[in-house]
Amino acid sequence: MKKILVMRKPVTSRNRKTNYKNLIVWKLAYNLVLDFYDIAESLPEYEERNIADQMRRASTSLPLNIAEGASSSFKKVFFSQLNYAYGSAKELEVLLMLCRDRKYISSEQFLELNEKLDKFRCYTYRLMMRIEKELLYR
Repeated sequence: MKKILVMRKPVTSRNRKTNYKNLIVWKLAYNLVLDFYDIAESLPEYEERNIADQMRRASTSLPLNIAEGASSSFKKVFFSQLNYAYGSAKELEVLLMLCRDRKYISSEQFLELNEKLDKFRCYTYRLMMRIEKELLYR
């Protein structure tokens, strides 16, 4: 007798519970990466291996951590990845201050990007609190 193979529907981003691309916090994070890459490219060459590299790493980690956490089957993992992203946003705030104080960016650029970072942190924190509440009351 022949065995019949049953094809199972593969797990894709379309049928997962949380598609990270639909999260406002991920969209904010992705746009921040683009903004910080622009700043990193405009920095003096001697800052390439210090501020620029760190700025690229910290900004890139924002949407990457959110995507990784949202794709996990465990809410604790999502919470943890959001916490990493929140910490990276604080790191970017310090890098922004350094760029402003070294006159690599204008005060206007600083205010604009710092406002975007604040918005990102606010959304991230709210999402973390929602997940924490779900973890406590399940």
